[in-house]
Parts: sequence; structure tokens; C-alpha cells
Amino acid sequence: MRTLLACLLLSACAPAPATDGLLQRADVQRFIDEVALRQGIPPGEISTILSQARLSSQIVAAISRPAEALPWHRYRRIFLQPDRVAGGVQFWRDNAPALERASGVYGVPMEIVVAIIGVETRYGRNAGGYRVLDALATLAFDYPKRAPFFRSELEHFLLLTREQRLEPLALKGSYAGAMGTPQFTPSSFRRFAVDFDADGRIDIWNSNADAIGSVANYFKEHGWQSGGLVALPLAADVVPDAALLADDLEPGLTPGTLALSGIVSPLPIPAENKIKLLVLELESGREHWLGFWNFYVITRYNHSVHYAMAVYQLAEEIRAARDAEVVAAQTGKPDV
Repeated sequence: MRTLLACLLLSACAPAPATDGLLQRADVQRFIDEVALRQGIPPGEISTILSQARLSSQIVAAISRPAEALPWHRYRRIFLQPDRVAGGVQFWRDNAPALERASGVYGVPMEIVVAIIGVETRYGRNAGGYRVLDALATLAFDYPKRAPFFRSELEHFLLLTREQRLEPLALKGSYAGAMGTPQFTPSSFRRFAVDFDADGRIDIWNSNADAIGSVANYFKEHGWQSGGLVALPLAADVVPDAALLADDLEPGLTPGTLALSGIVSPLPIPAENKIKLLVLELESGREHWLGFWNFYVITRYNHSVHYAMAVYQLAEEIRAARDAEVVAAQTGKPDV
């Protein structure tokens, strides 16, 4: 904490806030007073930290144009690339013991954990360059559309930096304030991050083991069904009834309903399973999938069908490439 105190005392250590008078704003003072009362943090401590926040119009612009708004065929090309698959295989190879242990403890397939980390940060190589404090303060006070959510995340951020003895001004992440190799929000960090390497602290920035265990724990806590289906493609000529297409991400259709509508699953589905019908835009036409509970669990990480499908398809490609590598190693023949 001495570095933080020095930076607070010496303005040269931290750039001046981009927006003058942040602490004079009524909404900011109200936030400080409420958090201080609710969490027992001295108001002056919160004020000292927030006085160093730099509000940024770039952050607001970035969150206003999420990649998930792209049509599927364009979004898919961002993540389903040979280098990202190869990076996933390398990450798996380098972290196999932690991945195997996490899969055993939490029941989440290794390829899903690897794919999440691959989609989020290219296996830790691109974890974001925004100060988390700046991102959260900007969205908490200058992004009315989701201000309540980000004020809650800012509160969690203040708490986790105290709990973990981290310097609030030093942490960097995405434009939305997501942090570390798995891009956890502050609330997700406090609820789901784990010390998987058992070194006495949770470090999702520098410990791949902690990142892997934390992602697997996140999925388990959100109800991942070990051995359950994620998604299945439907035949190209399927044109589902529009009445079956719900905006809700949670699956609600039954196999019986689909059968009555003439939709045939490529695999038998237990009658008690719930399903969501997925529609994805191609450059020409559409493709349709069945999404199961585990697909829904992936959307808890990012509330987007495109995101969940990218994770699933990347996971499948990484698993196939990893399996080919293992077979090649066992037989002495190079994989192709």
C-alpha cells in the first residue's frame, strides 16, 4: 500500500483527473456516503481513491458498440481463427495439470475453460489496458443506461482491493472494468475467484492456475451439468416456426414441442431436458441450433448467444486439435 499512498501524495505518480470536480458532483457524493455507511469504509478513503479517477468518453464509446452486436458470420471470424485454436492447444499443453484438476473438481470440460480464456484475453495476452478504476467510475457516473450495475461493480471493486490488499490505481482491465486473464468483474471476483494454486492469495492476473480454477468454479456455481449437452446443429433445411423463437436466453422448449413442430434433433434428447432454439445469421441465409442448459450457463459469462456459440465452437476446435496432438505423440506420427 505504500506505493499507493505515495501516488496519492505525489501528483506526478498519477495523471490528473480528466473531469474536474468529480467529488463535487451530488451523485458521486451520494455514492461515497452510501458505500461508507453500508460497508464501514471511511468516506475519506473512498474520496481519495475516486479523486484519482479519470472519466473517459472513449470508455463510453467502446461499451456502446459491443462486438456481440455484429451478425454471427462477422462475430465468428473474430474468434474462430487458426491462431486462436493453436493458442488454445498451447495453453492446454502448458497448463494441463491445472486444467485436469479443475475439470475433476468442478466438472467442467477442459476445452470450455480454455476457450473462455481464449475468447476473453487470447490466453492472458490481451487482458486490457484501461485502469479498472477509470472504467468503473466512468460507467458508474457517466453511462446512465447501466449506471446502477456499474455503481455496484465500483463498490465491489473498492471492497476487493481492500480484501486482497491490491492498489486500486494499479489494476488494469477492459473498458467495462473486467479484470485479469478470465476477465472477471469485481463482483464475480469476490464470489467466484479461487486460490487454485494454494499460494495464499487469489491472482487472476498472473496465475494461470487461479484463472483456470476461477473459470471452472464460475461455471459450476452457475449450474454446469457435467456430461450434459451444450448445443447441436439442426439440418440446413430446417425452418422453425417463429413462435418457437424466444428472446429469453434460458431454455424453455421441450423435445415434445420441437417434435410437434417437425424439428428433428440429430441426437436423442431426454424428455425432461429444456431447449432453446438458436438462429444465427450467415452471409447468406441462417443456420439453426439447439441450445441446452450448459449453453445457457455459458451465457452467464456474457449474456449473448453469439458469445456462447463462439466459446462452444472454439472449444470444439481446440479439443479436436488437442486430441490429434495427443494421438500423434502416442503413435509417433505428426498430426496434420
